[in-house]
Amino acid sequence: MAMEIEEKMGIKIQSNPPESKLTQLGVRTWPKWGCPPSKFPWTYSAKETCYLLKGKVKVYPDGHNEFVEFGAGDLVEFPKGMSCTWDVSETVDKHYNFE
Repeated sequence: MAMEIEEKMGIKIQSNPPESKLTQLGVRTWPKWGCPPSKFPWTYSAKETCYLLKGKVKVYPDGHNEFVEFGAGDLVEFPKGMSCTWDVSETVDKHYNFE
């Protein structure tokens, strides 16, 4: 079965990846980060891959009126150099890794 990876404005999202994929990436050993509902700008100085344990987020990449939405159970990849605004609607808890 092919893994469904959606790419929108450079952000890649894989919903509910299998535990085998998370193990392969070492996700459970990555550091954790969380934040309450809030809105803030962010620029990625390196490629980041993150896995949301909980929460719901809309990310608005700079220069776009559209947003990318993801939440608990999603594996998300942000390209190096992307500037965007995070709009957190539900408290986030995630594992993350910078390359």
